[in-house]
Amino acid sequence: MPTRILLEGRPGAGKTTALRRLAALLPTRPVTGFTTEEIRQSGARVGFALETLTGRREVLAHVDLPGPPRVGKYGVDLGVMQRLALPTLRPTATAESVGRLVLIDELGRMELACTAFRDAVDALFVAEVDVVATVHTHRDPFTDALRRRADIEVVHLTAANRDVLPGKLAARLQQPGTRQGPPAHL
Repeated sequence: MPTRILLEGRPGAGKTTALRRLAALLPTRPVTGFTTEEIRQSGARVGFALETLTGRREVLAHVDLPGPPRVGKYGVDLGVMQRLALPTLRPTATAESVGRLVLIDELGRMELACTAFRDAVDALFVAEVDVVATVHTHRDPFTDALRRRADIEVVHLTAANRDVLPGKLAARLQQPGTRQGPPAHL
């Protein structure tokens, strides 16, 4: 059975850092996906960039982008989701997808504004691949539905566990499709 984890944490808890560390700790696994990070100017957050695990990077959202859509003060470029995020998520041929791990940072309002992204995530969570995705603690119909699924494990990222959690997850994910131990030990 594939491992399906939602890594949940408050903004600034270290979800992106944990996901990047996890990817680095699994050099022998075929890993795809993306991370997001803040864009800051003069100390103020002005947007977010999306970067694939292979290093392709573009501005996903920015105060200067017109949108639509708009999420808060940010205009979102859904084309970035189409060009960068979606190709890392779509299941490949069965033989190629065996043993694959997909890392998604994150299932947030900006990313979920893209219908094709939501569809790709739905397809991933029923495919024979391991998935680790980050989510905020706030409620959202899409992520709430994922949290309720019996095959999904929600792991809470906190200041107390954020340094050790990537190593614990990497130990579990060394072998594709394995679930070891109860979620409480993370």
